[in-house]
Amino acid sequence: MASKRYRPQKPSFSRPPYQLSADEVAQELGTNIETGLSPSQAKQNLDQYGENKLEGGEGVPVWKVFIKQVSNAMILVLIIAMALSYGVKDWVEGGVITAVIFLNVTIGFFQEYRAEKTMDSLRSLSSPTAAVLRDGNLDHVASIAVVPGDIVDLKTGDVVPADLRLFEALNFETDEALLTGESLPVFKEPEPPIEGEVGVGDRTNMAFSSSTVAKGRARGIVIGTGMATEIGAIAETLKGKTKKPSRSMSRKKHGNFQPVRGGTLKAWDAIGKLLGLTVGTPLQKKLARLAYYLLLCAVILAIIVFAANKFRIPHEVVIYAISLVPDMTSGIAIIPESLIAVLTITMAVGMKTMVKRKVIVRKLDALEALGGVSNICSDKTGTLTQGKMITRKAWIPGVGIYTVDRTEEAANPTSGVVRFGEAPAATSEPIDANKTFERQQEARDQARSALALKFADGTEPRGHRGIDPGDTPDENYFQDGALPVVPELEAFLHSSALCNLATVRFDNTKRQWQATGDPTEIALQVFCHRFDYGKKKLVADGWKALQEYPFDSDIKRMSVVFQEPNNRRYFIFAKGAVERIIDLCTNVGFGDKQAPMTEEMKQEITRQMTAFADQGLRVLAIARRIMDTPPADWNEFPRDEVEQNLTLMGLAGLYDPPRLETKEAVRKCTNAGIQVHMLTGDHPSTARAIAREVGIIPADFGTLPADVARSMVKTAAEFDALTNEEIDQLPALPFVIARCAPNTKVRMIDALHRRGRYAAMTGDGVNDSPSLKRADVGIAMGLAGSDVAKSASDIVLTDDNFESIVNAVEEGRRMFDNIQKFILHLLVSNVGEVILLIIGLAFRDRDNFSVFPLAPLEILWINMLTSSFPAFGLGLEKATSDIMRRPPHDTKVGVFTKQILVDMVVYGTIMGACSLCTFVIIVYGVGNGNLGVNCNSRYSSECDLVFKARAAVFAQLTWLILISAWEFKSIRRSMFRFDPYQTEHRFPFPRDVYQNKFLFYAVVIGAVSVFPVVYIPGLNTGVFKHKGITWEWALSFGAIPVFVCGVEAWKFIKRKYGLFNNRESDRVKKDASLSLRQGFFTLAKTTTRASSAGVS
Repeated sequence: MASKRYRPQKPSFSRPPYQLSADEVAQELGTNIETGLSPSQAKQNLDQYGENKLEGGEGVPVWKVFIKQVSNAMILVLIIAMALSYGVKDWVEGGVITAVIFLNVTIGFFQEYRAEKTMDSLRSLSSPTAAVLRDGNLDHVASIAVVPGDIVDLKTGDVVPADLRLFEALNFETDEALLTGESLPVFKEPEPPIEGEVGVGDRTNMAFSSSTVAKGRARGIVIGTGMATEIGAIAETLKGKTKKPSRSMSRKKHGNFQPVRGGTLKAWDAIGKLLGLTVGTPLQKKLARLAYYLLLCAVILAIIVFAANKFRIPHEVVIYAISLVPDMTSGIAIIPESLIAVLTITMAVGMKTMVKRKVIVRKLDALEALGGVSNICSDKTGTLTQGKMITRKAWIPGVGIYTVDRTEEAANPTSGVVRFGEAPAATSEPIDANKTFERQQEARDQARSALALKFADGTEPRGHRGIDPGDTPDENYFQDGALPVVPELEAFLHSSALCNLATVRFDNTKRQWQATGDPTEIALQVFCHRFDYGKKKLVADGWKALQEYPFDSDIKRMSVVFQEPNNRRYFIFAKGAVERIIDLCTNVGFGDKQAPMTEEMKQEITRQMTAFADQGLRVLAIARRIMDTPPADWNEFPRDEVEQNLTLMGLAGLYDPPRLETKEAVRKCTNAGIQVHMLTGDHPSTARAIAREVGIIPADFGTLPADVARSMVKTAAEFDALTNEEIDQLPALPFVIARCAPNTKVRMIDALHRRGRYAAMTGDGVNDSPSLKRADVGIAMGLAGSDVAKSASDIVLTDDNFESIVNAVEEGRRMFDNIQKFILHLLVSNVGEVILLIIGLAFRDRDNFSVFPLAPLEILWINMLTSSFPAFGLGLEKATSDIMRRPPHDTKVGVFTKQILVDMVVYGTIMGACSLCTFVIIVYGVGNGNLGVNCNSRYSSECDLVFKARAAVFAQLTWLILISAWEFKSIRRSMFRFDPYQTEHRFPFPRDVYQNKFLFYAVVIGAVSVFPVVYIPGLNTGVFKHKGITWEWALSFGAIPVFVCGVEAWKFIKRKYGLFNNRESDRVKKDASLSLRQGFFTLAKTTTRASSAGVS
């Protein structure tokens, strides 16, 4: 990290970078255009030039956190109590309340400040990333880590991370409205260097920080970062805050009443922000409102206290009434000291956990939403699959099929062998997709089996590729480079290599092959390199790029224009979805094997495509067109006029194997009541084959009703042709949508919403932004995604892995559970205390004053000790064993479910009744019922019975609240067996409670602290208004098993009768039946349960 003690240096150049050639800029910065900076150079430059960020606006203001602590309702009420105590010269009570205020503010301040700092650092991870070339590898790093000298790759939708001197660009335009005010994108040309001084808008060989790539692709050298950029020069103008509407005070613009209206809204903004009512996530604002509702209830209770004493109000009664206020509100621990602080810390811990599990949370709302996701709409390539493609087959019309075998190295063109065979003849027999799938699955299983491994005897040289005696006899194997390149294959290789943006190179230092670019294009480029027809070689031979029409997800193709080196003809090379390309073709094949595109030929092409797709291969069509007379300006030439009259060169079949963890992740989703949908741009047969392999759809549709089977797999054309009413009438929404377009994703989200589903959607391209915003949880790809998609998303996957989505859902559920647990714990303690204290008003001394069963400072102590720390501990709880074995929670209900509210009343009543019984037994059962005189303010011999009863109730209530924290580790499961699936321990209770060490020590230390508070002379009678006890301990200890039995009995009733669980019993049972639940299909025997929904 750059040192904060000095201002980072700015890169210096002999002339402005736009006046230098790219090679001169690279030389002055000490970088290499081919390989970029080394890791050590990047670190050195980071230390020298500093982080790539603008000054100001960072960090968490300390004073704001402090003000939040001092201005919360609990502290304000305690300040009133402190002032009253000092006013009547009760120095002891005033001093204790002062100490309580100091501890509350100090602990709350440090806890929340650390949590805010953690969340601030985690938010920075969601900032735009940059694709930089370092040590020959294309890495994705946070924009803040980009340094001068880095080589940056840019594509459509990216945000330029720093000021760049471009050295390579094709059809490249950027939106520089932020800098220049120009609304139209600016076309960029890397060369030649610009002579003389020109303005920012005329520096066409530069790309500027914070501008957006509107079109094309480019590569450039970073020449300035942070404040050394053009945007840094005007950074001060960007620091202003966005004003909310209707806050203007101008009469001229908005009328005579606007100052009153604007002033009222501004005052509400200030009050709402201070009280936490208008800032934060929906859950934070909901809890803040609840806190003040309960504060209002507590004020009403205080009035009841005054009325019970006939409004004869000595200061002890006032302090008791005031203690009810923090008591009632401390049950949710008054915002933000405990509740919001606990919520903030829980979210911060959740965000840190998600980062470790490859998920970056951009919006806190997503943390609350993830646990309620019921449907996940995922892309296939790179998410469900590995994203490491290999060109397995190539069909050349009139020639045959080239197949690549025995390689799993996506970037190495020298690995594996190539075999050639005739294309299978057409047959009139229909293809049985199920049998084909079974044969392919059996072959894959055999290949993966350890029994299928063949061990060499050591006599063959390393790397030798022998011929398997089991190979098909009519197919010929060739070492790479030894296979004769016929003209038809050469034309196919030219088209595949040049209509391609990927690079493949051999690193002599590391002695390994490296590739950069899109996995699809890498696979094609590597295939071309096998025959020594790589793009770099062809460009060196004289092929010149003139124009590029990038891949468009709506038309599903891309094309480029090249000029050949010899007779200067112009070639248009295109690749894309087979059905989209062949519709633009008028001919098929090359040379004497060229033939017109007839309907019969289209059927033959479709048959070959289907044969590839049924093997799980992604199929692309490769085509070209020759133009003798080019247009005057390719930029003005319409794309649809370029991409016509093409000639099909062949089909490429690319294999992208499913990730090993995908099948298990899909199974987890099914057990969790989550449906998985695959929305892909691939051919339906390819999509169907992969979906079968990972368990999204069944291998045999024969087991399903006919209407369900028909709706399982659809193309985007079929789905989009349906009206909303027809979609709503489908028995089930499609599990697979092939040839998916961006608008199809939006319609899918809308269809799910109409069915009351809560959906997550993945996306990576610019066109995916609408669906990401429309989804309840938008998920962007961190590696392959554009910055525009990331900015529209709620979370970003750093590894583009479907399993990470499932991990995020699991973490979201864990956080939701923990929030419910600590809210229940705080509310139960309050209900118990209020029952005790309100009913306790009935105990009257000889002067007809109420005798308090707990002194005010005892209440404050209990709330200080039993509210915050156990609540923090419950917020750190690990996920329960059944967290992914139950359906999603109802997002409309939120955390305050019927179960939570009923549990609060049941457990609070048990707690309050136990405490009240202890007081009554000591005073009226064993004692003589003498409540003394003035026992609320000082100790006397007449108050001995009351003081002992208070001590017993104080100890008992403290322990019950602490024990309840262990009980609420699970809202439905027994404290003595939280995990019903574990069989390792007969009595797992000690292990289970010790797993969460913070909660364990919070309970143990809190329980032990009772003894010094009860026995320390002076502190007990003078401050807490109780005294040491003897046999009364039996009542305090005895209430613990009574309370635990009551809680366990209520949990048992809920489990047995399925209360708050749709009347389904929570029993765990073995289910060996066939599992054909929607979302995962397997014949395996699994351990399931009827249901274990934690909340309803």
